[in-house]
Amino acid sequence: MVRAMRRIGDDPLAFLAEQWRRHGDVVQFPIPSPPTYMVSHPDDVRTVLVGRSRDVTKDTIQYRALSRVTGQGLLTANNPVWREHRRILQPAFHADTLPRVAGHTARAASVLVERLIEVGDGGVVDIDAEVMTVALEVVGDSLFGHELGPVADRLAAATLTALGEVVAMARMPLRAPAWIPTPGNRRMARSLAELDAAVTAILAQRAAQGPSDPPDMLDLLQASTLDRREIRDEIVTFLVAGHETVASALTWALVLLGAHPEIADRVAAEADEVLGGLIPLPGTSVPGSSEAVQGSDMSVLAALQVSRAVVDEAMRLHPPAWLITRSTTADMELGGSHVPGGSLVILSPWIVHRHPAVWDEPDEFRPERFLPTGGAIAAPARNAYIPFGAGPRMCIGRDFAYAEAVLCLAMVCRTARLAPTGPPVRALPLVTIRPDRPALMRVTLR
Repeated sequence: MVRAMRRIGDDPLAFLAEQWRRHGDVVQFPIPSPPTYMVSHPDDVRTVLVGRSRDVTKDTIQYRALSRVTGQGLLTANNPVWREHRRILQPAFHADTLPRVAGHTARAASVLVERLIEVGDGGVVDIDAEVMTVALEVVGDSLFGHELGPVADRLAAATLTALGEVVAMARMPLRAPAWIPTPGNRRMARSLAELDAAVTAILAQRAAQGPSDPPDMLDLLQASTLDRREIRDEIVTFLVAGHETVASALTWALVLLGAHPEIADRVAAEADEVLGGLIPLPGTSVPGSSEAVQGSDMSVLAALQVSRAVVDEAMRLHPPAWLITRSTTADMELGGSHVPGGSLVILSPWIVHRHPAVWDEPDEFRPERFLPTGGAIAAPARNAYIPFGAGPRMCIGRDFAYAEAVLCLAMVCRTARLAPTGPPVRALPLVTIRPDRPALMRVTLR
């Protein structure tokens, strides 16, 4: 492991994939404490996340590092705290909130559509930066009733900087304490100050305006017994995780479509048919489009089947959360191997989503895997597709994320063809899978 540290730091995805190919579905790493295993077969992954979910916790280096940013929010909290917070927040993600999410998405994505029209034929955009702004806007509007547009760029930069420091802490847990002013600690402090300032502004606006109607996530938090710090932690959790993961999925979907223009044309044709009566064509008036989408039933999203399939396939190949870790509190059998209590178990959706036991041509971009066949969605083995996790700790915002990503993708593809301007961007495994450089794409208006 000492010899492998540089390889792990340079490309952890390649390192994990190599160990899986060499040693199989259960790999024990030569780490003295805690005993550390990587588990890759879909059935064993389901055992950890679903069947034995009561016998594992998130008390791992990965989530302890992330908690430096999010505190004890829903993403990092251990079971007792998580259970209480999940109960409080669940109504904010009920199915009846999705029309509102779709309306906010239509409004934010319309701004991006106008930006693409303004750039015009032959213009170049960093599509990753663009969809990051859209995702921040949707989170702010949908969950907090707060427009983040004026500070979206600063918040996006603060998020990426903070998550970069989280990765550095997870890879080198013996770093200097937070109170020592190292360059990394100063970067983290500045990012946290930016995020905390956003929380203060959100709370101040709500205090001035009063509760929203219908109640949103912020109302639920303030009506609960949670204290100021716990409310801060949940707001930051959803500011960070709620936009960065969706933006990652959208970026990779658009990058992949740039390499497969024939599939992008299918997305555009479907979007034109489904959205034609709701959202004006590019170059025409866009006000009112968000209200039209919000006022429609959710059959609109259900009808965007090609867009949904592209989003699913993009998350299969580039799962935003590429690494999941759990600490076992009891012995268990995984893949015929004994894994004792007190072990660290590593699960990688990046590997599970390419497991040949389930996926044909696993490295190929084939959205048709997720398209309807015979009147029903062609569901992959449920154990082998986990972009949002699985079991009790599955991401609370899964349906929120789908509504946002599918509608935004459809609106962008309906407006323009996007083509890469240089060599393909590579997957950079940070907290989420990021492009290794700006995802510059050339615009051709439809």
